[in-house]
Amino acid sequence: MIALDRGDDGLWTVTLDRPDKANSLTPEMLEELLRIAHAATDARALILTGRGRVFSAGADLDAARAGLATSPLWEELSSAIAALPGLTIAALNGTLAGGAMGMALACDLRLAVPVAKFFYPVMKLGYLPQPSDPGRMAALIGPARTKLLLMGGQKIDTEAALSFGLIDRVCAPDTLLDEARTIAADTLAADPDLAARIKGMCSA
Repeated sequence: MIALDRGDDGLWTVTLDRPDKANSLTPEMLEELLRIAHAATDARALILTGRGRVFSAGADLDAARAGLATSPLWEELSSAIAALPGLTIAALNGTLAGGAMGMALACDLRLAVPVAKFFYPVMKLGYLPQPSDPGRMAALIGPARTKLLLMGGQKIDTEAALSFGLIDRVCAPDTLLDEARTIAADTLAADPDLAARIKGMCSA
């Protein structure tokens, strides 16, 4: 349910592959994503995407009721992605919801298709967000808009997400991955240590 393509050029493409369930995440999928994120310190760049019309609906409902909603795996995953030295790009092939927001927020860049929706109804469901998510979201869109999503429970479209700064570019579905690869091209061609140092300077 998680596909990994490791290119010879150092580009890793990770695909959520459970389209019949809106790419909702099970404990096993989170553990596999975490394993890949820990191993991806060798990647020059990483693209995170999904198969089908939804990037991810968040936690699998049955698994969430069984405790996944409050699992530390979510925070471990987003922290591992944020710590990667290479360029990380979330290529959002569709709607981004719930706990899946964390891994996208942890990426350096976010691209999305025009029909995507963005929402994080954690308070409505009776849970806290992942610890780092509010801070990462506020750094992108500001505290008021973060409260709009987390406390107001608002669902926003791609146009609003772009104007807020939650995503960086809107791409046609058939060019989404190509555009992500084009953005990653300079990083893939650069000295990895230089790229890592520049990334560190950008977040200082």
